[in-house]
Order: sequence, then C-alpha cells, then structure tokens
Amino acid sequence: MHLKRYSIPKYWRMEKKANKYVVSPRPGPHGKSECIPLLVVLRDVLKICSNAKKADSLIKKGGIFIDKKARKDPNYPVGFMDVIEIPDIHAQYRVTVNKRGLLLVGIKHEEADRKLCRIQAKRKLRGGATQLSLHDGRNISIDKGDYKPNDSVLIELPSQKIIQHYKFEKNSPALIMSGRNTGANGKIKEIFDRKTLLGMNRVLLQTKEGDIETVKEYVLVGEMK
Repeated sequence: MHLKRYSIPKYWRMEKKANKYVVSPRPGPHGKSECIPLLVVLRDVLKICSNAKKADSLIKKGGIFIDKKARKDPNYPVGFMDVIEIPDIHAQYRVTVNKRGLLLVGIKHEEADRKLCRIQAKRKLRGGATQLSLHDGRNISIDKGDYKPNDSVLIELPSQKIIQHYKFEKNSPALIMSGRNTGANGKIKEIFDRKTLLGMNRVLLQTKEGDIETVKEYVLVGEMK
C-alpha cells in the first residue's frame, strides 16, 4: 500500500525527494488519482501532525470524521467535496479544487453537515423507487423527482436527506472540477450535445475571466448554502 513519491500529484504538498515511498490511497469512494490519503492530509496538507506516527495514532483512535463518520484507516481516500472534521481542535474542512487540483478550505461548524454531490447515474429499483448514484460512491433512493445524470444534489449529513436539487441547465451556477480549467467557476452559458459518435458533450461556462469551454463530465452544478 505504498507509492513512489515521484508519481504523486502536486496537490499532496509533499517533498518528492525526502523519502522514496509514501502511503497509497486505499480503493474507496474516489479514484486513486482523484484523492489524498487521510494520513497525508493530516501530516502534509493541514500539517496538524508532525509525523506519520502521530497522524496514524489520531486516525486509529477515531479522532477524524469524514462526512460525519469516524474513519480509522490512514489510507482512506479523501476526495472532492468531502467534509473533514477534527473535534479535538474544533476544526472543519471541505475538499474543493483550484487550478492545481484538490484543495482543503476551512468551513464553519454549521456548514459541516451539508455536501454537494454530482449525480453520476440514475436507475430504477424493484418496487418503483429510483436510485441516484453520486460522485462520491454513495447511493440515494428516492420516490419521486425530476433528477437526471449531471444534475447535483445538496444533501444533509449523515442522513443523506436531499436539501436542494440543481439542474444541469443554462444559467445554473457551476464549477469545473477536472481538466485543464479545473477550479474555474461561473454560470452555464450553453450546452452542446455531441452530434457524432466521436464527438463530445461540451459546456460553455461564463466566468469573470471570460467564456470557457469544457467537457460536460467535468462540470459540477450548484453551490453551497
């Protein structure tokens, strides 16, 4: 469960020549290239712990919560929009993105019980209910609602109650969460559906810096409230 340091993303904020290996994220709700191991978050990103031994101890005693659940695995993958809480120091963080990749920002205590999730897929279940599969690996069953893939839902943690539904449509607030323009935000100006098998679904985003065109799958609609 280790990686060679030269292969890690820049947003891990680690010295690549200090040691040869670093802990590898365990398979979980986020892809290996789209997350940071929890131990690295505490030691290198937030610098709450001075070394791996102290970070490992804090994690294994249940002192770190991700989305309101204690995580005791130092290799646990922390990814986009996850909420990290450290009760011992009364600190809360949300994982977002900027042009360099994943970024942790401090949030208020009352903001830690909400999370914005992108709908990746939707399917019917036995009995007539509908299941939404979200970007962080969780599934939510709903009885009704005009939810579609690429839409977003603001959910309450840990109940997973849907607070707000954001449709993927023109004028919706949006954030580019991957690709060359990661971190850019604004409003959806146009949506272009592919016309050929080799084409791509694209989105034109209106930002303060000008219009940006990106792949549809890279866009998260909605905003935190």
